Amino acid sequence: FDAATHRAVVWVDDVQVAEHEGGYTPFEADVTDHVTPGEPARITVVVNNELTWESIPPGVVADTPTGGRTQNYFHDFFNYAGLHRSVWLHTTPREHITAITVDTGLDGATGTVRYAVEQAGTAAVRVVLRDAAGTEVASAEGAEGLLTVPDVHPWAPGDGYLYELEARLLDADGNLVDGYLQPVGVRTVEIRGTEFLVNGEPFYFRGFGKHEDAIIRGKGHDDALMVHDFELMDWIGANSFRTSHYPYAEEVLDYADRHGIVVIDETAAVGMNVRFTMHGASGAERTYSEDTISSVTQRNHLQAIRELIARDRNHPSVVLWCVANEPDASVPEAPGYFAPLFAEVRKLDPSRPVGFVNMMFDQPDRDVVTELADIIMVNRYYGWYVQTGDLATAEVALESELRKWAEKHGKPIIMTEYGADTLAGLHAVVDTPWSEEYQADFLDMYHRVFDRVDAVVGEHIWNFADFATRPAIVRVDGNKKGVFTRDRRPKAAAFSVRRRWRRDL
Repeated sequence: FDAATHRAVVWVDDVQVAEHEGGYTPFEADVTDHVTPGEPARITVVVNNELTWESIPPGVVADTPTGGRTQNYFHDFFNYAGLHRSVWLHTTPREHITAITVDTGLDGATGTVRYAVEQAGTAAVRVVLRDAAGTEVASAEGAEGLLTVPDVHPWAPGDGYLYELEARLLDADGNLVDGYLQPVGVRTVEIRGTEFLVNGEPFYFRGFGKHEDAIIRGKGHDDALMVHDFELMDWIGANSFRTSHYPYAEEVLDYADRHGIVVIDETAAVGMNVRFTMHGASGAERTYSEDTISSVTQRNHLQAIRELIARDRNHPSVVLWCVANEPDASVPEAPGYFAPLFAEVRKLDPSRPVGFVNMMFDQPDRDVVTELADIIMVNRYYGWYVQTGDLATAEVALESELRKWAEKHGKPIIMTEYGADTLAGLHAVVDTPWSEEYQADFLDMYHRVFDRVDAVVGEHIWNFADFATRPAIVRVDGNKKGVFTRDRRPKAAAFSVRRRWRRDL
């Protein structure tokens, strides 16, 4: 199962074979002992999208005065349910490859690929690395090793060059037992001062926070829609996106790998803040307690991190892990909750930086979590939720805050969200929130500020396209902050952003 939102139990006939929590990462069941070749078998899947204080993301199920039950959740996108990605049935030899891990490096014109092959069995391991033309460039024996690639063609933003690592299991007579082909992009990622470096070169993020959301299919993965979205990102000049606010389908990262698109990969930890809930009060006074975001939540959060990194670690497009979006980051309990999460990421993958996304309430003088992160990521809405309609005042406030972040931490800054709800077709000659002109002017103002603050290394507009949310008086038919409508038609801001991001035209 590529995903089941948010909790699934699987039976073959009348035997339970799997149970999984977490709506965005894969799981599987070995059904060898429960099926007979040539005989039919019934697969039953029960999926439950209820959210609790212990789930990632959290929520609360409440009784209603009419005797029913309602799901309250604290994030600003629709809580879909079901099997929104593929389900697979596959076979393996009894001795088979269970995992492959690769880490890459660069030393001038020479590349390195450190590999580790795990298996169910004791077969001999042989690996061969081939370039995009199929020519062998390196090989080795053994379950672990280091391959050297002379005259390497690095994977880089805009250049999704991939090598292919073939891992083989061989029996005592040299016969093939099992094999797997692992795409490999040779590249490095590093933070140096206030710079974000890919292959030793400064990289500036241009792109969006997105959602897996569309008319008709909702969150269901659609290859045609995926390609269409990537084509629109290419048209507008985007080079990156964040998987807000959960791991996306694996096909999305495969496409990003092949096309040189940079990805910030995020867990589903969103809405962990009782001081701010988009759709009403949570009914709690403290974010972190044994009755709210608790030690059980933390264990589930750690498991979500493990599953995310296990799935996505080999993708060269993924350059940065994000452990949470807009959590409560200014209370004394926050560092104790987050420190083990950051430590787990660094233990599992020391090759990439890690951060979290800070929300507007947690200003530099209040935040107590950013010191744990390698990079500063902030969501800000000056000119929308505050200073509404007053872009001149908003510009001063935005620049002042960004300079405070840079001065306090000396780390690179990515603006991971900034945007204004916009009703396509609404026009005005003065600053009028919800108009297409206001959205374009709003984004232009932010871009002026980014250009003046050297520590800013990225701009991710919120959002790529309008998306569904639960009903609310501030959400008329969903969130309208997209520069494209939900059916992917451009608003006026799309053209102004394109002029900034495609200056080569």
